[in-house]
Amino acid sequence: MTITTDAGATTAPAAGPVVLGRFEPGSDQWHAARAQGIGGSEIAAVLGLSPYESRFSLWHRKKGLIAPVEESEEMYWGKVHEPGICARFQTEHPDLTLTIAPTYAHPARPWQIANPDRHAGPDLLEAKTSRDAEGWGEEGTAQIPVHYRAQCLHYMDVTGARRCWVAVLIAGSEYREYVVDYDEDEARILRDAGARFMDDLARDIRPPIDGHNATYQTVRELPDGLDDVDVDIETALRDRFHSAQDAFWAAEDELTACKGLLLDAIGTGRRAVCDRERVATRTVRDGKTYQLLPARTRRNAR
Repeated sequence: MTITTDAGATTAPAAGPVVLGRFEPGSDQWHAARAQGIGGSEIAAVLGLSPYESRFSLWHRKKGLIAPVEESEEMYWGKVHEPGICARFQTEHPDLTLTIAPTYAHPARPWQIANPDRHAGPDLLEAKTSRDAEGWGEEGTAQIPVHYRAQCLHYMDVTGARRCWVAVLIAGSEYREYVVDYDEDEARILRDAGARFMDDLARDIRPPIDGHNATYQTVRELPDGLDDVDVDIETALRDRFHSAQDAFWAAEDELTACKGLLLDAIGTGRRAVCDRERVATRTVRDGKTYQLLPARTRRNAR
């Protein structure tokens, strides 16, 4: 049975999702509840969309072959700011009652785990922090970083909610709101990818090694000890490695040249812009150029 609102949107089935408990994010109980499934912050990794985790690293983490993700400074400050961001959202939306959400699992797909930050009436609310506005579009739209969109859709698919608000604090002082509505087609893509990932886990099918930094860090972490021996590798792998080295060195030289041209072009200016978009920012220390910071990073260039 479903409930239809005045706007015609359907809410969760009467039975609702399964409540697994109420756990402190990052606690042993929280990790244990997610160990046999896929959470909202993990579904993007399954799809190859996460800037923090790869399908390869997530697979090994779920197998218990590498340690759980350690809390970063970004994660720590996200938790610290979450109550304040939610309080601001409540001020902006006094008609929506905010409640802290428990950890859920989908009743028919127990591997689908959801830890939304808050319920906001019939909707969900995610509170985010960001160092800058890169990846965040016009306020009031659904233009948010793709890995956060995947998280919202995953949570809605589990809970039956049809809207997820995203409140973000940018650079510690700029508050914005976005809204993501449920999309069945997109949710199905996430759902199918998650099911395939869980099947690969059960059948011990390891994902291929890719270029994600999390994959490389996982490969580094797996070997235990050191054997002072030579190991023969395939010629094709040697040639690929040498080709990648040559390309990297050439790109490094070109990047250094471009940095010099940019600094020369902006002179004593602070920022290089093109078509009203920031390209790079110059920082100064003791009156001299200290660094040239690109506006684009691997995270927002993908």
